[in-house]
Amino acid sequence: MSQDEIKDQGAPAADAAAPNAVSQAGSPAPEAKKADKNDKKEHRALEKELEGLRAKLQGTEKDLAGAKDTLLRTAAEYDNYRKRTTREKDATFNNGVAFALTQLLPVIDALEMAAAAECADENYKKGVAMTLSRCGEALAKLNIKEIEAVGKPFDPALHSAVLQEPASETFASGTVTKVLQKGYCIGDKVIRHATVAVAE
Repeated sequence: MSQDEIKDQGAPAADAAAPNAVSQAGSPAPEAKKADKNDKKEHRALEKELEGLRAKLQGTEKDLAGAKDTLLRTAAEYDNYRKRTTREKDATFNNGVAFALTQLLPVIDALEMAAAAECADENYKKGVAMTLSRCGEALAKLNIKEIEAVGKPFDPALHSAVLQEPASETFASGTVTKVLQKGYCIGDKVIRHATVAVAE
């Protein structure tokens, strides 16, 4: 048999195999389709999970902002409470001291009159002066101050005028000229107004 005949006999088999090769190359295998479908399904699941995580993160951030706001409010309220309690405590202490001093002021006034009176016994006078000095030290420890008056402009919040005197070069009109009874205060609280004479 010649070579041409052999070629003619082999050609149909090659032609028959060709359509199968094209059909196999032209469409993907079922396994490839299944793998692609699984990839898409997994991708959608991941996107859904990511969306859920984002929503959860936003909720957590909102809760955190709320907790921070609550904490700041609580801290501010506590600070206000602490300041208010301190003020109330100071006011209560000052009120107690003021009450005690009002009971002692007549004694201090009597000692001051005794110290100012004429006396032949120097030891007695010295004893009174020492007692007054001790009283002054005790008042200073309690933050009690004598109200300044002489030479100061008359202030009805601090002074009580019971006498008028003519104005002079030393004391202008409306100025306190003399203290008849000392006044005392503790902080901004007046325990007793200073009884004074005022220049006309």
